[in-house]
Amino acid sequence: MANNPNLNVQMDRIRGEGFIAALDQSGGSTPKALANYGVEETAYSSEEEMFKLVHDMRTRIITSPSFDGRRIMGAILFKETMEREIEGTPTANFLWETKSVVPFLKIDSGLADEADGVQMMKPMPALDDLLDRANEKQIFGTKMRSVVKAPNEAAINAIVKQQFDTARQILAKGLVPIIEPEVDINAPAKAECEALLRDALQAELDALEADLPVMFKLTLPDAANFYASLAESPKTLRVVALSGGYDIDTANAMLSQNNGMAASFSRALSERLNVNQSADEFDEALDSAVEEIFQASIT
Repeated sequence: MANNPNLNVQMDRIRGEGFIAALDQSGGSTPKALANYGVEETAYSSEEEMFKLVHDMRTRIITSPSFDGRRIMGAILFKETMEREIEGTPTANFLWETKSVVPFLKIDSGLADEADGVQMMKPMPALDDLLDRANEKQIFGTKMRSVVKAPNEAAINAIVKQQFDTARQILAKGLVPIIEPEVDINAPAKAECEALLRDALQAELDALEADLPVMFKLTLPDAANFYASLAESPKTLRVVALSGGYDIDTANAMLSQNNGMAASFSRALSERLNVNQSADEFDEALDSAVEEIFQASIT
């Protein structure tokens, strides 16, 4: 197990007020993230140019005075972002040392094709090496995503088992895993999916034996405080919410109904930002989004 000298103080930070900024768009979702920011695909001709442009966008967000450690407790990075620097400092170190924001790393390799109403995570044969690299880069925790689209109990149980099996591998490396089985907000039986998912997560959590806690990143539920039992477990560090395609106003309104649940938003955080904004316009747009998400996260 790695020895993170900041582990305890970072865990205390995650227990406190604030939300987690999801800045982890990867290769497949980066073109859409850039387009939403006003950078069209004609602006780059290679993957390297694309990743530089998205790192420029993330650097602009992270270095903004509106991106502050009082309201933002953590940030989830993509591997490419972890390996790059901000103002001459490795991104994870910059986040913690300059902003007091706890760094997380997206570790999954994307989603498998849909089967039985779910999308499992693709195999991750190089996960051990990635976790070792995360420890070298002073990452606190990880995030991994799968998706539920239909109320198939056996398939949902399989997704949750895959998440917890991977979580044990992460915990053994001294990192705190964020378990993220997203329920598609457009699922016709969303509430039924959520009920099956909660039961499966609770059963696996109750059976978990580990020195470190886990976290959950879950779709905003139809019923307020639906995941309260997970949050109350001593094995859970924090439960956070994904926006899942809801716009920022809808996401914040739903989040404010879930006591103790904090945000971990991606698109909802950045939807008002544009590459052509002046520094003042950009900082003001980011500040308004951060403040609204923060207020919804501290209910």
